[in-house]
Amino acid sequence: MEPYLIVFFVAASVTYGATFLVRRNAARWGSLVVPDERMVHEKPTPTLGGLAMAAGVLAGFGAAFVLTPLSSIVRSTSEIYGVVFATLAMVFTGFIDDMRDVSAPAKMAGQFLAGILLTVFGATMYYLRIPFLGVIVLGSSFILPLTIFWVVVLTNALNLIDGLDGLAAGITAIASGSFFIYSQSLVGSGALPSNSIGPLIAIVTAAVAIGFLPHNFHSARIFMGDTGALMLGVLMAASTSVVGGRTSDVSGETFYFYAPVLIPLLILGVPLFDMAFAFFRRAYQRKSFAEADKSHLHHRLMRLGHGHRRTVIILWLWTLLLCTAVLIPYYVHSLNAEVPGFIAIIALAYYSIFLPKIRDRFLDRPYPRISSFIIAIGRPFRRSPGEHSLNRDKKSKVTLKAGSKVGE
Repeated sequence: MEPYLIVFFVAASVTYGATFLVRRNAARWGSLVVPDERMVHEKPTPTLGGLAMAAGVLAGFGAAFVLTPLSSIVRSTSEIYGVVFATLAMVFTGFIDDMRDVSAPAKMAGQFLAGILLTVFGATMYYLRIPFLGVIVLGSSFILPLTIFWVVVLTNALNLIDGLDGLAAGITAIASGSFFIYSQSLVGSGALPSNSIGPLIAIVTAAVAIGFLPHNFHSARIFMGDTGALMLGVLMAASTSVVGGRTSDVSGETFYFYAPVLIPLLILGVPLFDMAFAFFRRAYQRKSFAEADKSHLHHRLMRLGHGHRRTVIILWLWTLLLCTAVLIPYYVHSLNAEVPGFIAIIALAYYSIFLPKIRDRFLDRPYPRISSFIIAIGRPFRRSPGEHSLNRDKKSKVTLKAGSKVGE
């Protein structure tokens, strides 16, 4: 475990330090995001934070090459080179998109290239263990399209969820950290070979996300851009492929070992659900999938009345709950262990949906003790001053429309 901690520290530290350099030069490179009707930020903000994250990824993998016993793992296979080349392909694609706003087909071409590189170097899935269907061995004609499909799905999922400060970085950090614990457990049980690079990819991904997060949390000083979001997507695709697509001869008492391919779907449940919902929503409205809108999960939570930070933390908590639900069956072999999880899910659902309505109702009535309690609950996630003034402006407009004409 100690070598992984060193890799984590190196990748996170390099990402954190390199982000200062990118922030300082982004304006000179002409990489600034200007606020518009789709954006929720209020001032021009530098992007290309993904370049600093890419530096952290390379530093983390470089540290693994010189650390024992990780050096023997990464040198025993060509898979790590496929991950590095696929990562660089996504960084280049995202960089061009951040600088010039390339078309959707051009971005898709970069995702296809990343999937091809992973397949050529062997960093892909070989078989799937599906509940009630057993193990499905993937032939050579299925490996490439399935790998490309998985890369496209995860890169787009992370890209779509990157709509609020710190949202994509936080979700990736939680999901990758949980997947590292999961994959290490599989290695310890013998379900995965000891030279699997899955845990290494997962810990590096979590490290760069955490290293970037202090710069990106609201109010963000820099955005990761498509450079970072696409890169995180391909790293998650690689780690889940070499873990979920390699565990065929496993046995155990729970679904944790029975269906490892389904674990990534649960861990990445928030971005995958958001992407699927966006796909069906735009198909129903007969809009292009590449056409942006403001109906993602984070937009809907903000329309319910949650502030920027609270919305981000709510979606972090949902990711954490899903990851906990995945890990509990391995460590606690009892159905009673799931009860607190179900209670937490119900509580978070009520908090997500009803807290703004409860606050608005009680703050307008003379219940000082109840009002103080409601305020205390929401204080850790309170809105920024700009969001309060924006809401007051909206309420004043509604009041003017509902009342008499101005000037009478």
